[in-house]
Amino acid sequence: MKFFKSIYVALVVTFISAFSVVSAVNAGGMKKDIVDTAVGAGQFNTLVAAVTAADLVDVLKGEGPFTVFAPTDEAFAALPAGTVENLLKPENKDQLVAILTYHVIPGKVMSGDIAGKMVKPASVQGAKIDINASGGAVMVNDASVVAADVAASNGVIHVIDKVILPPQS
Repeated sequence: MKFFKSIYVALVVTFISAFSVVSAVNAGGMKKDIVDTAVGAGQFNTLVAAVTAADLVDVLKGEGPFTVFAPTDEAFAALPAGTVENLLKPENKDQLVAILTYHVIPGKVMSGDIAGKMVKPASVQGAKIDINASGGAVMVNDASVVAADVAASNGVIHVIDKVILPPQS
């Protein structure tokens, strides 16, 4: 009897945990937008700070849809020392905006849409991004997609392990 009681308790705890996660993602019956999804994930603090410094929060909370290739905090930490701090300075806002908008393409592109393909969509910044989904790992320029299809109310996030930079003009 103790065994069945333990299983029952475990199932209830699992159900409550799963319900909590779904509720967090679907606050108020609606999925969170891209910004709120990134904030809630807890691994995009640097990206959120950069989006805020670049005054792009309202854009990424807008209707969209957008596809965002979101570098993790670890990806930003791998940049040369002082890079992030320098980009966050008000005098470097144009450069920051260019880098961040290079991580965004218009429309909602799910992994299944490009599976087995190599594509070169134009970013919101204007330059094209090389996406190679023809092999085992999906690559965005030289970054690997480490988590795909994180749905948001106004698009989708694909988590990448590097910050990608637009080509030099």
